[in-house]
Order: sequence, then C-alpha cells, then structure tokens
Amino acid sequence: MDRVAQLASQKAVVIFSKSSCCMSHAIKRLFYELGVSPAIHELDEDSKGREMEWALKSLGCSPSVPAVFIGGKLVGPTNEVMTLHLNGSLIPMLKDAGAMWL
Repeated sequence: MDRVAQLASQKAVVIFSKSSCCMSHAIKRLFYELGVSPAIHELDEDSKGREMEWALKSLGCSPSVPAVFIGGKLVGPTNEVMTLHLNGSLIPMLKDAGAMWL
C-alpha cells in the first residue's frame, strides 16, 4: 500500500497498468491524446506488481487495472475516467493537478 501511495504522488497523473490489458492501453492513449504525459507503472513488469495490484483492489479499484491517480488521488478504473471525460470533468481535474495548461 505504501509503494502505491508513493508512486501515485510522484507525478500529476499516474496510471497503474498491465502491458497486455486493452483497457489500460485505451486509457493511456486518452491521456496522451489530451497532451498529458502520465507516469505509467506496468504491474506485470514490476517485481512487486502483485502486491501493488492487491493494494489497488483494497483501495476499491475494481478491476485493479487500469488504476488512474490524478493529483495523488485515486480516480479509479476505465469507467470512472471515461465518465469524467464524457461529462467534462476530466480536463478541469487535469488542469487543477498541473497535468495540462491549456
């Protein structure tokens, strides 16, 4: 849990992902297309990935990937991020966190 919290606060946008997950790919792509450069942690490529995955689940992120943090706070998985994007709340959140300036 401490490692997840530490990594989640390293950058304005942090994504915990798996390299083989299509939804993780879609979320990463969304942020790149918005001009955001997130920190990405591929759990399947990290020696502590399983522990971090359990920590994400215990935080309420289900499914555990992709797990998106903005400004150090858990936003959630794909459905939460897409809901924010579609209702117009995502971009102001990104601006407030310092992830984008336009």
